[in-house]
Amino acid sequence: MSPRAMLSDEEEQKDREDRGRLQELERKFRSLETRRASLLGEMRQLSSEQKALYDRRQAPQQEVQQLYDQHSQLGHRLAELRTTREKARRHLEAAVVAVREMRGAHPVTERARPEQIRKEIADLEHKQQTSALPIEEENALIGRIRERTKELKAAEGRAATVAEHEKQRKEADAAVRACRTEVDRLGVEFAQARADRDALMTAIRTKLEAAGGMVAEMRAKGKARAELMEKVDGMSREMAELDQEARRIYGESRARREEAVRTLRAYSRPRGRTNDEVAANLADAQLQELLKRGKITLGG
Repeated sequence: MSPRAMLSDEEEQKDREDRGRLQELERKFRSLETRRASLLGEMRQLSSEQKALYDRRQAPQQEVQQLYDQHSQLGHRLAELRTTREKARRHLEAAVVAVREMRGAHPVTERARPEQIRKEIADLEHKQQTSALPIEEENALIGRIRERTKELKAAEGRAATVAEHEKQRKEADAAVRACRTEVDRLGVEFAQARADRDALMTAIRTKLEAAGGMVAEMRAKGKARAELMEKVDGMSREMAELDQEARRIYGESRARREEAVRTLRAYSRPRGRTNDEVAANLADAQLQELLKRGKITLGG
């Protein structure tokens, strides 16, 4: 006699329904297991892509740090150049003032050279000798010659002083030119340093935008991974519920069979083990084996 003969018709119907339900649970469980495995694969892929983005982000991040260091150095250099240029401008202003003061202190008449006065006297004498002038004009011309002759003697007397003044004036003019050249040079260097610093800032922005794009992509992948994780957790909960229901069905089936065995033993005459007892024990052993497999192994 088969073990099912121990069950009533109602219990037999319930047993068939339970087997159908277990098969349905197994199909759902396997489907969820397959889908969850696929989602876990996608999560691992996203994690790998995030790690690759993180590694790629390190290079531009290091380059940005280097660019920041160079930018900072150029900032210090610009401050030094600005101070040096302002100092050179003050020197230029002082040199220009010195030239103006020197020219004011030594008028052109005082700086006149004897050669110039001699030439003027010669021109006046030539005019006197070659021109017929009225007596008044001739007397005025003679007076001018005498005046310039006195100036010539005085100029010859201070020729050394005039020469020294002329030397100082040239030196002052040279100092002005040198100061102006230095100011111009510092201005060019300052402009170049500022242009280099601006170029570095542009490069920093470019690198930061690239790194920012990677960070945004990493966040997007992290969000997608979190969404997948939420789905995986939901499937895991659903699988746990299926497992719990399957265990409940197994438990109820076992309880029915145990009750049938107890009923059969109670109404049977005491004698050796019957085929029914052997079959019942076999069914019970099978149920015990199913439950020993731990976490649900539907269709196992």
